[in-house]
Amino acid sequence: MRYFEDIEVGTTREFGEYHVTKAEIIEFAEQYDPQPFHTDEDAATESAFGELVASGWHTAAISMRMLVDNHLRENAGMGGRGADELRWRRPVRPGDTLSVRATVAGKRRSESEPRRGYVENDIEVVNQTDEIVLSYTVTGMIERREHSSE
Repeated sequence: MRYFEDIEVGTTREFGEYHVTKAEIIEFAEQYDPQPFHTDEDAATESAFGELVASGWHTAAISMRMLVDNHLRENAGMGGRGADELRWRRPVRPGDTLSVRATVAGKRRSESEPRRGYVENDIEVVNQTDEIVLSYTVTGMIERREHSSE
């Protein structure tokens, strides 16, 4: 288990491998983002994308799954505080394979709760050709191992 004290600013980890399918792009979009370029292959050819693409929210959800499976479970996590600077950089298409690059951008102790610290990670979701498709900064709450010594 990694605690607040174990996390070093500047550390970068790369992980995950998620294969995006046409069926899941359509299924997600039909429920949460029913725009034609996410739900209808024929209509998508007339869009700015020229083909079916995943919802940015779908891509964000995929990134969260990879973070949980490959990164967050290793930490003494206490939840999240939020995400900033969310940007959809490139469309995600059926057949793309996504992975995550997480860089610890900063950390600080909580002033109000000595049991926790805050860790900021710059997240980049990349496709199979290492193009960034999604980026954001997320702040997580991590338990401090040494909180009782204060």
